[in-house]
Amino acid sequence: MKKIITFVILLAVGMTARAATITLTVNSTRCQTVTGFGAACCDGAMCPFGTDTNPVRLLYGPTSKIGLNIMRMEISPNFVGDIVVPEWGNWDSPYDWKGSLPSAKIVKQRGGIVFGTPWSPPGDYKTNGTAQGGNAEDQGYQKGKLREDCYEKFFPWLNTFLEYMKKNGVAVDAVSIQNEPDWWVSYSGCLYDPKDLVKLVKNYAYMLDRETYPGVRLISGESLGFTQNYTDPLMNDPTCREQIDIVAGHIYGHAPLDYMKKSAVLPAKYGKEVWMTEHSSTDNIGERLPNWHEQLLFAEELNECMLAGCTGYIYWYMRAHWAFVSTGEAKYGEGNKVKNRLLPRAYVMSHFSKHVTGSTRLTTSRDKSQGMEAASEYSAYIKGDSLIVMAIDTTKNAVDLKLKLPYKVKSGTHLLSTGNETENLCQENPITIEEPTDEILVEMPARSLNTYIFMIDREGTGIESLTHEPSPTDVVCIYDMLGRRVANGQWKMENGLLPRGFYIEKYADGSSRKVFIDN
Repeated sequence: MKKIITFVILLAVGMTARAATITLTVNSTRCQTVTGFGAACCDGAMCPFGTDTNPVRLLYGPTSKIGLNIMRMEISPNFVGDIVVPEWGNWDSPYDWKGSLPSAKIVKQRGGIVFGTPWSPPGDYKTNGTAQGGNAEDQGYQKGKLREDCYEKFFPWLNTFLEYMKKNGVAVDAVSIQNEPDWWVSYSGCLYDPKDLVKLVKNYAYMLDRETYPGVRLISGESLGFTQNYTDPLMNDPTCREQIDIVAGHIYGHAPLDYMKKSAVLPAKYGKEVWMTEHSSTDNIGERLPNWHEQLLFAEELNECMLAGCTGYIYWYMRAHWAFVSTGEAKYGEGNKVKNRLLPRAYVMSHFSKHVTGSTRLTTSRDKSQGMEAASEYSAYIKGDSLIVMAIDTTKNAVDLKLKLPYKVKSGTHLLSTGNETENLCQENPITIEEPTDEILVEMPARSLNTYIFMIDREGTGIESLTHEPSPTDVVCIYDMLGRRVANGQWKMENGLLPRGFYIEKYADGSSRKVFIDN
């Protein structure tokens, strides 16, 4: 067996003596297909809100350096049409919907996904009569909830948002029910108990106008900690399950492999997507930029979300000194002094957004017989003819990584981030492979984020089995005739899972066909 390594100049990455070899086995077992990665275009660090589109121009699209493809925006609690919308800049009342329009248009032009989240429905619909959450002395500590007599008004209100965006050139791809329904706040907010959401969705979600706005998908309430208390009741109710397309939540206070992983079980069973729609792990670091260790912890968060079954990851602000694009404020550090400049966290995100988007995750297993319990993480993916392995090491010792792959590969590329570069934090080096092999030794430098991308040798391996005449066991996922994902590959084992009608089956080799399900 020939020893095959990535050529990296040791001094350039500050490598120390290699301690040992870690063996990682990539299996052919397929998990979720990843829709993509993104960030929020909301007020705050995005100011001047609605006029500066530089962040999305830097971050979005397949030809950008970062490759984001999902944008989150706020559905503020206002109407358009007969209701007077507050004048832009009047901060005494919530801002209107036009602030995100310029950025949303660019994201859509670049093939991206745009979705809206309400922080609160209109104040007239709520128990406290205001868009504010009520958790403040001047708000009387009155909890703001959606009044039951206004449940029937909620989805028609979302329709007015869809209509406004459509008339202004943006076809919104999805709408959420509520930002953090489990978090009582003093700013714009609305509380829902899990049973409230079930009642709202079960009895009124049919009023979301999917005919006028074809393809629009409904996202569950995005709970603060991605708890099963808020996700499982929606999935356990057949009517709610039919209406909800994406189960979402945030991971504040809970690591992805805890609550989020548990909350993803039922959605995966029923073919729903699972999105992590807001988190920022270092927005409280004060007046400094995140250090490299904190960037690696962010990489681990991305990786753990994928391992938890996530199909979409959306960061919080896209522009902030702790985010992807600089604010121009020198007080946070020299690297943030110039406004609208890509920050290190953006390049960390690019490992996933540029390469994992559109891929299907494969299971992995690590050989622990060597007694090495190093602080390193891994995941693997397949996309077309590409086999992708992510590896993150937060320790001071470099190691060799022995990869056992499910298919033979004929060439490869190593994308490396070590924090030593000041401009492009993603270095690219070829992996020399003299002949097709399914066992490769690569370098994993100390304190590094690594993406190894291999080209599968279809002629010299059993992977040609993927191109045979498709059968039900090869089904990756099922879509309805509006293009909405409704089930995973296990659908035929779920008696009565899909209602009678036509569907599109997508197969492991990328092909698809139209089928009729007669339940």
